[in-house]
Amino acid sequence: MRVIAGKFRSRQLSAPQGMKTRPTSDRLRETIFNVLASRIDEARFVDLYAGSGAVGIEAISRGAKFVWFAENAAAAVKAIRENLAALKINEGYRIQQGSAAALLEGLLKRNERADLVFLDPPYETEEEYERTLRFLGNRGVELLNEDARVIAEHRSKTELAESYGALKRVRVLKQGDAALSFFAIRRPEEIPDLQE
Repeated sequence: MRVIAGKFRSRQLSAPQGMKTRPTSDRLRETIFNVLASRIDEARFVDLYAGSGAVGIEAISRGAKFVWFAENAAAAVKAIRENLAALKINEGYRIQQGSAAALLEGLLKRNERADLVFLDPPYETEEEYERTLRFLGNRGVELLNEDARVIAEHRSKTELAESYGALKRVRVLKQGDAALSFFAIRRPEEIPDLQE
């Protein structure tokens, strides 16, 4: 694995040993950031289920202002810390060892705002997609800036809903076995349960 572009272009990244972490491929990361190119500079980026931190580190490399990493597994958190240290990234990030929900709740409590949220739970835990996207589309919409994007990496055969509360899918890109679903915030008049 390597950083694709930006300040740390071509620098190698390490991933935890074993099969528990499935890093986002270089090719898929390149696709994500090609789509987000006009949004990444100075963005506040959330990397949920961060694994080795490759996606969040790519965001830092390309000019993101701040990145929050959320990861449960101790070995993966260690890899994130090692990758950041190897690149001499000493500021502009925070690592939450724990659940994605805990990080999001913390952001809400502190009135933090995000421009981009990326989530890539283990493919076999499909309920995590539902739980996290539903949270972001309802209570969590308060932590999303008006023009924010939420990006979910998932199996190309897994169908995510077209909308979760205030989030509406605006684009799907498939590459082999993986897919990326991009969600944006709907205007209040577009959300059925908010209409009078």
